[in-house]
Amino acid sequence: MQLTQVLRHSFQPEGLTLAEAYFLMNQRDAQAIAEIRVAADQMRSELVGDTVTYVVNRNINFTNICNQHCSFCAFRRDEGEDGAYWLDFEQVLAKTQAGIALGATEICMQGGLNPAAKIGGSSLTYYLKLVRTMKDHFPHLHIHAFSPQEVDFVATEDGISLEQVLEELQAAGVGSLPGTAAEVLYEPVRRRLCPEKLDTQGWVNVVQTAHRMGLPTTSTLLSGHIENLAQRVIHLGILKAIQQSAWAAGVTGFTEFILLPYVGEQAPPSLRHRVGRDQPVLADALLTMAVARLFLGRWVVNHQPSWVKLTLAGAREALDWGCNDLGGTLMEEHITSMAGAQGGTCLDVQDLMQAIIQAGRTPQQRTTLYQSVALTIS
Repeated sequence: MQLTQVLRHSFQPEGLTLAEAYFLMNQRDAQAIAEIRVAADQMRSELVGDTVTYVVNRNINFTNICNQHCSFCAFRRDEGEDGAYWLDFEQVLAKTQAGIALGATEICMQGGLNPAAKIGGSSLTYYLKLVRTMKDHFPHLHIHAFSPQEVDFVATEDGISLEQVLEELQAAGVGSLPGTAAEVLYEPVRRRLCPEKLDTQGWVNVVQTAHRMGLPTTSTLLSGHIENLAQRVIHLGILKAIQQSAWAAGVTGFTEFILLPYVGEQAPPSLRHRVGRDQPVLADALLTMAVARLFLGRWVVNHQPSWVKLTLAGAREALDWGCNDLGGTLMEEHITSMAGAQGGTCLDVQDLMQAIIQAGRTPQQRTTLYQSVALTIS
């Protein structure tokens, strides 16, 4: 393959093939990588312009008690173990109120898979009360909550369908789902990373069911551990196919793509030793984000780096590699920070705006679903 020809093909209506995306992901020559960066930045400019968006949100990880044992997770605890916690509804409401006071338009909520989290023997009833605790007080707040794994957990615990779980969560006030728990959608790797999680097809089923019901989701990739470059591309290919299916059905599907580089400083030792490093390699993450931008093309137009994992400086650099969004203020975050991430857990709006302006771009506050809230240039 010729690099120039492949990059040109990424701008054609049919977009890149899996083989072409792998070819780009596999480049190691500095000049070639520079050309990929320029192409990704050009595609970003053509699709979304020079505005960089952000959302004012509050993250709530309501419990770290979990019945699964993922090899990369430093967050989970058994009930009664040191460091285990489970917020009550009053604490969830207090955190929501604190977020609202700081201008949050979104609550992002995820937690461990806690088998005791039931009301009257029903897991769904508990999750519905979590949502209503917030929505009853703040009806206009956007609730971005519960990964596909959590949806599957509730359905399994209660012996009910995915459709019923999603329908009732949506009726209670959930407006969109995080596309986490995807990790790597390549089954041999997935079985080593998280053997107790739902499998690749199970994750796809939850996401496509949500999309059909009018619940948008984000999309993610956990990179930089035991997966290889071909498996990253396969993962991206699955995301693209899901999005094409959503668009064919006339629904939003994925609102954004977020790369989640592996952080292993406090991760379980078996995977940490196998990977051999504790923090992401920024150059690897930047190239992966650029290829994701070129491969997903017009199908997923919003791309976000993780400032928690890459630091704000790394996320700012990603704005030159195809990204157009800096995510949220978060206000707190436990899952990645407990793994040893160095990006912090809270940024204020001025932090995000300053980073965007330093990158030579225009900041714009958005809603969860990428509607403009207010022009915030300074």
